[in-house]
Amino acid sequence: MQSIIECVPNFSEGRDVAKVETIIRALLDGPDVYLLDQEMDADHNRCVITLVGARESIGEAALRGIGAAAELIDLNHHQGAHPRCPLHTGLGRHAGRLRAYRRVGCRASLAQVQNPNLLV
Repeated sequence: MQSIIECVPNFSEGRDVAKVETIIRALLDGPDVYLLDQEMDADHNRCVITLVGARESIGEAALRGIGAAAELIDLNHHQGAHPRCPLHTGLGRHAGRLRAYRRVGCRASLAQVQNPNLLV
């Protein structure tokens, strides 16, 4: 039986639909990952994307999304109710979840990123 993992990243872009759509395409550009929901909040300038996928795929999906966001979002010009937050604001608050993902066998956990360009 295949395990399903939910991933709910949020990114510091809630006004530019084209950028959010590009991030979503990056998240979904792999096997066994599915979009459940997306929300954009212009006041806070954030989007929240809800995905589910096979545990073997969801970690890679998250990394693709973070990579796309790092290329698209310039925090030097970010404005909103909480300006200049990290690209993926859930990393600090959800360290326990990241450890749980590693326990269930995600091949790529955010704690194991080897690409320094993603550590924004």
